[in-house]
Amino acid sequence: MIAVALLIVFLAVYGFWEFRRHQQNIDKVPIRILINGTRGKSSVTRLITGGLQSGGLRTLGKTTGTKPRYIYPDGTETPIERVGRANIIEQLKVFRKAISMDVDALVVECMAVLPPNQIIMEKQMVRSTVGVITNARADHLDDMGPTVEDVARSLSKTSPSNSIIFTAEEKYFSVLCETAEERNSKAVRTLSSEVTDSMMQGFSYLEHKDNVALALAVCEHLSVPRGQALLGMQRAIPDPGVLRIFKLHYYEKEIEFVNGFAANDPDSYVVIWDMLKSFFAEDKKVIVIVNSRQDRVQRTEALAELITFRIRADHFILAGESTTVLYNKALAMDIPKAKISDKGGETAEEIFQYVASLTPQKSIVIGIGNIVGFGEEIVMNFTNRGKEIAY
Repeated sequence: MIAVALLIVFLAVYGFWEFRRHQQNIDKVPIRILINGTRGKSSVTRLITGGLQSGGLRTLGKTTGTKPRYIYPDGTETPIERVGRANIIEQLKVFRKAISMDVDALVVECMAVLPPNQIIMEKQMVRSTVGVITNARADHLDDMGPTVEDVARSLSKTSPSNSIIFTAEEKYFSVLCETAEERNSKAVRTLSSEVTDSMMQGFSYLEHKDNVALALAVCEHLSVPRGQALLGMQRAIPDPGVLRIFKLHYYEKEIEFVNGFAANDPDSYVVIWDMLKSFFAEDKKVIVIVNSRQDRVQRTEALAELITFRIRADHFILAGESTTVLYNKALAMDIPKAKISDKGGETAEEIFQYVASLTPQKSIVIGIGNIVGFGEEIVMNFTNRGKEIAY
């Protein structure tokens, strides 16, 4: 009993000491930017990091998305190696690294999903001087829902105190304003209309104007001129999950492949379809590969509704795990049976060959659903056969 009591006392003392040390570490980083939101967190983290670096601020970035990365002040990056699953305690190490590199600014992507953890992330782990919420969409509803408004309220928990928060969110902007005001902060909504087509031409991949507008506003707030910040964003290494288009030739057939697996929620896919409209043409068959994961079955109904009613395609191919449920849901919603194929359990090569068999002469193939696991295999199978199209 004495040994147990001593252990409890030791752990309590150590925990308090670690907490105090981290609070001191936070104060040693002058500019702290916490990026939260449903979609685009990793991309916005990279854009802001690149923009600030271009403006002469020694900046460390850290992403958590498709492939977690450290982005160093010279623009290079390294993967983050983890033992086990991601844990928000990781942010303590991020601050230690930032201090060792004597940075002016730290840009970190929020790791927390559960509302209590989001509060901890802001209040105890980052204490951001500038907050960012990209958007609020219908994802993680089981953790932050049940409604999208609930998601917005949960995301707003990372609003800073006595500072400013930027967001591209329109529908639930008033919700974000409420929390900002409670914390004596100002919420600012950025507009994609302020980003011109010519500004987007400097990106080699399909970036969202919302993301660029958001990043530009943050950089401008931190005294980096828009033109200089934009150049840094265009030079920054894009996130592995960004929209990229690859063109490949298979015998006499031409296939364009778009990796859209990282989006996940229906509203984001509708936005992507709007971005891709210039690539759709009468002579191209539009084929969608929907990768399903067994641990994401809660998204089945939303995916079924998406492919039945909300996005245009000539054919849908269901791949991965638990595809039968998705197939039956879509049929129950009256998707034409001739437009959908259940290829669950087949290999990435078999999926490619089936796409080729559906392609008359030209096709554009968009991958949606889930990137992790089999989604990555599908991406590699297509991209290794082709060349990227510079956007």
